[in-house]
Parts: sequence; C-alpha cells; structure tokens
Amino acid sequence: MKQDGTDPYRLSLSDLCPAEWYKELEALGTEHGFFEPLGKHHNAAFIEKGDTLLVSFESLPAIQALSEDARPVGFDLAAARDWSCLTVISNRDTWFRDPEVYGFFDQMTDDGFFEDFDQVVFFGAGPCGYAACAFSVAAPGSTVIALEPQATLDPRVTEWDDRFTHMRRVDFTDRYGYAPDMLEAAKAAYVVYDPQRPLDAMHAALFERSGTKRFRARHLGAGMQSYLGQMEVLEPLVTHAADGTLDDQLFAQLYRRRRTNTAYCKKLFAYLEAQERTYLAEMVCSFIVDAFGAPRYRRKLKAMRETRTGEPATE
Repeated sequence: MKQDGTDPYRLSLSDLCPAEWYKELEALGTEHGFFEPLGKHHNAAFIEKGDTLLVSFESLPAIQALSEDARPVGFDLAAARDWSCLTVISNRDTWFRDPEVYGFFDQMTDDGFFEDFDQVVFFGAGPCGYAACAFSVAAPGSTVIALEPQATLDPRVTEWDDRFTHMRRVDFTDRYGYAPDMLEAAKAAYVVYDPQRPLDAMHAALFERSGTKRFRARHLGAGMQSYLGQMEVLEPLVTHAADGTLDDQLFAQLYRRRRTNTAYCKKLFAYLEAQERTYLAEMVCSFIVDAFGAPRYRRKLKAMRETRTGEPATE
C-alpha cells in the first residue's frame, strides 16, 4: 500500500488481485477506523476524520476499472472536504441484498454510530445508488445522492426491466427493500438520471416522493459516475447536495461542463446521427473537430458537408 503523506485517503491500490486489495484495505481500516467483512460478498471500511460522514456503496470491479489507483470513489469525495467515510463494497453487483449487510446497518443504528456525526451523506451509482437510497433509512435525517439508481428489481413492480433478470429470484420485498420508501426519513434526496434511457427514466419516476429531487442528465448514458468524474462535476455535485444548495439552476451550471467532455460530445453526435437530424449532427461534429481535433470526425464532417452541398468540401 502506497500513501501520500499521512492522509489515509491518498492511497494507491493498483495492480493488486482482489485478495491483496482487501488485505490492504483491511490494514487501512484497522489503523484509521475499522474494517468488517460482511459475509462472503461484502466488506465495510470506515475511515474517521471529520464530523460529516459519507456512506458510499461501491463494487470492487468498478473501483478497479474506474480509478487509476484502484481507490474507492468515496475516499476521493470524502478527502475533498475532510469528511469521515464508511465505504461498503461488494465483490460484484449484488444490490447489497444480503442479511449480513442488513445486520451491519442494524448494528450501526443500535450502537448510535450515525448519531456521532453532525451530518450523514449516502452516495452510490446504479446498483450502488439503489443501496444508498435503501440503507439511508438507517440514518434518519441524512442526505442521499444517487446516480441512475434502480428503485427495486421485484418483478411484480419492474417486470419491464429486462436488464437484470438474473436477480429476479432475489428478495427485494423484505427489509431495506423498496428504495423510494426508504427515503422517507431522509432530509433530502437527489436522483440523477438520463431521460434518454427509458428503463432508467422509469426507475427514476418511481422516486416521486416529497423531499426527493430528480435531475436530468440527458445523453450521458450508462456509466454516469465515470463521466461526471471526468467532467469534474461529481465532487461539487455531492458537496452541494450535502450543503443543501443543489437545485435546478446549479445542476444546469455544473452540467454545462459536459461540453468539454469528448465522450459526451461523441454520444450526442451518435444520437443525432441516428435520429437523422443532419443539420444538428453536422454542428456537433464541427464542434468536436474544433474542440478536440479528432481526425475520424474531421472525415465525417467533410463527408456531411459534401452530401449537403453536393460539392467537394474544402479543408
């Protein structure tokens, strides 16, 4: 384990197999807080620092894929404000539907663990976003921010979602089950989703509850956490949610940074091209060429202009 100075959040866990990765995280948690295995598929690591606690839900495959240092995103978010951090990690996408995880949060509640902090913020994306919403009920008065979360995978409610059919035998009706209902005790909840993804939008619609605010990140697609991180939007998004200052205007201001993200611009171009909106597609393609170079898009732009004018395009 490599650390920058004495900051426990600035560690590097890259190039480690899962067993080695968890061993290093266990050493870190033992030194700065605690580390607790939660059955076969989950682990929890707590780093004690500030009076605000960030509770992040993450999966090890996503951590190792998205972070150059194989570091939980919760660590980076907590480091930005000197928060304490409780990171609950799954070996794969489990939606954290495990009695061992339920028991852990029950124990945290019984011990008054969350009451020791001035503020508690829950965060997660996708299946981890579901968990952030569902387990927030263990800390009444908390703030929740979830990216493209599922509300439930109970087929009696969401049989229209055919992406996760392998989870249909998992019980989403018992404790910590239906995520929108679990937000009733939260001080505020923020759900970010892409309305261009119908199934994500349908899940987001189920989070229509008092105190829950939904934000539309159009054309961002799957992998929202990664893209928002690349745009340097993720940290201020979580920070403003914690401060209670996140509203439609501020979200729109933050989301304007998408214009500097190559992946977003290419997604937008692909969408417009598929919709045969040639004029707008040409405008976006021209922007990509001017902003990012992109030889492939330069060739596309030339072909589009030749098609529109009927004459060879000049460079």
